Amino acid sequence: MSQQPEQRSPAEGKPDDLPSNEVTEGVERAPHRAMFRAMGYDDEDFDSPMIGVANPAADITPCNVHLDDVAGSAYDAVDEAGGMPIEFGTITISDAISMGTEGMKASLISREVIADSVELVAFGERMDGLVTIGGCDKNMPGMMMAAIRTDLPSVFLYGGSIMPGEHEGREITVQNLFEGVGAVADGEMSREELDEMERNACPGAGSCGGMFTANTMASISETIGFAPLGSSSPLAEDEDRYEVARESGELAVEAVEERRKPSDFLTKESFENAIALQVAVGGSTNAVLHLLAMAAEAGVDLDIEEFNEISARTPKIADLQPGGERVMKDLHEVGGVPVVLRELLEADLLHGDALTVTGETIAEGLERIDPPAIEDLDADFLNTVDEPIHERGAIRILTGNLAPDGAVIKITGEDHLHHEGPVRIFEEEENAMEYVQEGHVETGDVIGIRNEGPQGGPGMREMLGVTSAVAGQGHAEDVALFTDGRFSGATRGFSIGHVAPEAAAGGPIAALEDGDTITIDIDDHELSVDLTDEELEARLEERDEPEPNYTTGVLAKYGQMFGSAANGAVTNPGAKDE
Repeated sequence: MSQQPEQRSPAEGKPDDLPSNEVTEGVERAPHRAMFRAMGYDDEDFDSPMIGVANPAADITPCNVHLDDVAGSAYDAVDEAGGMPIEFGTITISDAISMGTEGMKASLISREVIADSVELVAFGERMDGLVTIGGCDKNMPGMMMAAIRTDLPSVFLYGGSIMPGEHEGREITVQNLFEGVGAVADGEMSREELDEMERNACPGAGSCGGMFTANTMASISETIGFAPLGSSSPLAEDEDRYEVARESGELAVEAVEERRKPSDFLTKESFENAIALQVAVGGSTNAVLHLLAMAAEAGVDLDIEEFNEISARTPKIADLQPGGERVMKDLHEVGGVPVVLRELLEADLLHGDALTVTGETIAEGLERIDPPAIEDLDADFLNTVDEPIHERGAIRILTGNLAPDGAVIKITGEDHLHHEGPVRIFEEEENAMEYVQEGHVETGDVIGIRNEGPQGGPGMREMLGVTSAVAGQGHAEDVALFTDGRFSGATRGFSIGHVAPEAAAGGPIAALEDGDTITIDIDDHELSVDLTDEELEARLEERDEPEPNYTTGVLAKYGQMFGSAANGAVTNPGAKDE
């Protein structure tokens, strides 16, 4: 027989101020406990901290197809560590499958929906802590944004990346497939070879293997303090991934017991550490958007120009896809992200005293796990700070009269840092893709794509199809593209995204006409058009206000809510900075 409700009180070790007590303690909560008992929970569970396990498992993408198993390991570990695990689901969108279609407009919106839904469940069910799990690109920032909003003790758990495929004795990823489409259009590859690559590029579960958006944000989760050191590199289908899941579940219970909340470790210094890691490994441009959004949610004052400042002092020391050839598997085999962090810390390029969810500083954590030094490794894709791949980090923020609030580019080479020429303007991605696929692109071209921003798209589509088609035709470094939308983490070459203000908000990009001369100078951080302020203003005054692409449904709703890309394109009213 179980105890009578009126005799119940929180067990020793479960403080009486935990949110879950509101639904598990006292006579008046007998109906609530009955609901829990229907799901197999018992008195011991009610005397334990309630840990939500937020799981975006889905058959929509290989990034997330295995997450029920990952979540199961975390769930069991929470239970064994003395917590009351409660698993619940949320959505995901496959960026790779929606890429190049109108459906890609849902991708950035999914970041907000994930954050909203996890926040709602944690708030509504009175949870004490969270394990938030991510697979595909927008899962990671969405989950961390939810943890920031709730300010519950939270651990982020990555689902891990996919093994690379193999084609003609070399490793390939989905990036090679997107570029192969352009190569077929240009006659440089046969359809038969592309078909063979298609059947071998993605051999199982896990997120895209290069240092694309998923692996960039997972690596950042370690660096910023949301995940244990070494947790982002184990592959999706390795036993090490499930050991990380178990560690994360145990850590979540400990974090509740010790009251370690995101607000305790997320500081300006931890965001600067995240940026240093991003630029050192050549991470995705999308991380600029997501870090700005996370900082806005956390109330940390982070300006887009600070990416330039950190990139100027932090060299690029990892040569990973899309700029290089290696993938996350290769980084894991030599020690994972901590190897890079150790090198940055020893060069005084990290704030070693920044705290993490483990209760340690990042310096203490690195000392405990003692990752190998780069100079002691036989790893041709990792360089030391003293002999870097590039003297400056991979991310640049460009400004000028075409992007007064900033635009973002990732540098994958150092030999083509200035570009000038007449622009060919497209009003949407599809028209630009058709132009490229028909073979009109020539060396020196400048392609501009507008009306794809957070509000204008809405949803700020990624355009890996366009950039990969250009790269596949041999123009990765001699054709420039810019847009108020986004580029994929797998994009390489002269591709500039996040132009702000966007066209829909009346930004200068809306005033451009075919033939206007565009100047791009990476060293001077310039993106400009050969027009005076008066000429730009006159054109903007003459333009017709664009009609929204959607007037009902979720796209219309979030399109009205998005803020500027320069501030992370957030929708949370409390985090917006207009």
